[in-house]
Amino acid sequence: MIVGKLGRPRGVHGEIYVTPETDFPERFVGLKEIYVRDRQRWEKFNIVSGQLISGRPVIRFKAIATSQEAARLTNRLLAVPKSQTVALPRGTHFIFDLIGCRVMEEGSNRLIGYVTEVERYPANDVYVIDTTSGKEVRCPVVKHFVKKVDVKKQEITVVTTGWLEDQEA
Repeated sequence: MIVGKLGRPRGVHGEIYVTPETDFPERFVGLKEIYVRDRQRWEKFNIVSGQLISGRPVIRFKAIATSQEAARLTNRLLAVPKSQTVALPRGTHFIFDLIGCRVMEEGSNRLIGYVTEVERYPANDVYVIDTTSGKEVRCPVVKHFVKKVDVKKQEITVVTTGWLEDQEA
């Protein structure tokens, strides 16, 4: 599960900022190991220290001792095994669990399409859906439109009135 992206180096001892892709940036404090994407493969790195500076995670890897070495890791993705994911509050879901879900219309049970992406905005998230007609549409993730999310069945039930007809025109 992707949890962040490495940013710019901090200081001269190999520390590097993390841009979290998680609602839990504190997860990087006390973390002992993490996977870093190197081209097409993942490599496990041991972490010497992790802290939050102004709310942003900063980590230092055992194998990295200078800011130049840390700079070579900038923009690489970070991941942890699914077994190490944070327990989510009820009614919330991991983005990776939503990708690929069928989107069904409430009442008619008509297949609208499949979630291909979740865009994150300050007010609310938005599901990007590839429709059965081949168009891409966006559904605001608010209670008014999203009625049920069942990640085990890979199915999301939505009300289409108020968003879908505006995009199909």
